[in-house]
Amino acid sequence: MTDDVIDDRALVARAAGGSEAAFRSLYRAYARPVFWVAVGLLGDTADAEDVLQETFVVAWRKIPSLRLEGDSLLPWLATVCRLQAQNRLRARRRHGSHAQLDDAVPSVVDVEAQVVRAETVAAILAAVDRLSDLDREIFRLCAAEGYGYEAAAASLGVSHGTVRNRLSRIRSRMRATAMETETP
Repeated sequence: MTDDVIDDRALVARAAGGSEAAFRSLYRAYARPVFWVAVGLLGDTADAEDVLQETFVVAWRKIPSLRLEGDSLLPWLATVCRLQAQNRLRARRRHGSHAQLDDAVPSVVDVEAQVVRAETVAAILAAVDRLSDLDREIFRLCAAEGYGYEAAAASLGVSHGTVRNRLSRIRSRMRATAMETETP
């Protein structure tokens, strides 16, 4: 067993006994992955934030009777999140919004894949933050806004070659960062 397993079991037991501190620790440990599960299911960050909160409200109510079957609380939380997301989609449909039908929510959530994607995005954003101001602007213009080399060069007051060479290096760094986070 790993320390994480012992910690989850101990925290769940303490939270089941009414420990708000233990429940806060569980929230801090799992809020981010649950949020990304919700985003993946709903495609909307505002709704995902609501579903995240609803998931942990349900968890707080049900944790006293929970019997942790696995090593981690995350699969159970992901299931609760999926059910809350289905409720949210039903409410959208009932209230006439142009939401997806309940069939759009998968019956199984690949939590690991969503957590890996979230970690990869976070690592790439951190790598972009570490770029120089010029490189960050080149990346923003070309990668995020779709500018061509000439248009980005004109906008930044640098040469076409500067944009092309720097963007090539930036893309190599971002690929390396993505590969580092996705490789076990």
